[in-house]
Amino acid sequence: MATAKGKSVAAPPKKAARKVRVLVGKPGLDGHDRGAKIIARALRDAGVEVIYTGLHQTPEMIVSAAAQEDVDGIGLSILSGAHNYLFPRIIELLREKKMGDVVLFGGGIIPDDDIPKLLKKGVDRVFTPGTPIQQIVDYVNERIRPRK
Repeated sequence: MATAKGKSVAAPPKKAARKVRVLVGKPGLDGHDRGAKIIARALRDAGVEVIYTGLHQTPEMIVSAAAQEDVDGIGLSILSGAHNYLFPRIIELLREKKMGDVVLFGGGIIPDDDIPKLLKKGVDRVFTPGTPIQQIVDYVNERIRPRK
C-alpha cells in the first residue's frame, strides 16, 4: 500500500476470527466436577476458549456468566438427577435474555428415557457416561460457531 508521498506502508493486519467461546457449568448441589474439568481442558487444548463457572451454580448464575462472557455455547455437567429442571430453566433464561442462539449441550448421569424429552425442549446434545472425550471435542468444533 502506498501513501500520498509515494512511500510504501504495510496494509493493516486483518482481524483474526474470534475463537469459539464455551462456558462449562456445574449447576445445582452436585459437588463432583472432575468430568467437567476434564472436558474444559480438552476443549481448551482443542483451541476453544473455555469459561468454567465452578461448583454449585444456579441457572441464573450460569446464564448471567454466559451473557457477560458472550459465549457461543454452554456445556453442563449434571450428576445430581436435576437435569429435567436445570436444562429447561437455562433454556428459558437464555430465551428471556435474547440468547436463544447459544447452543446448550451437556452430559452426566441422565437416564436414556429423559434424553429425548431434553432434546425436544431445546438441549442440542446430551452425552452419557463413557462418551469418548474426542467425540465431545468434535461435536463442539463441528456444531458451535462464533455468534458475532
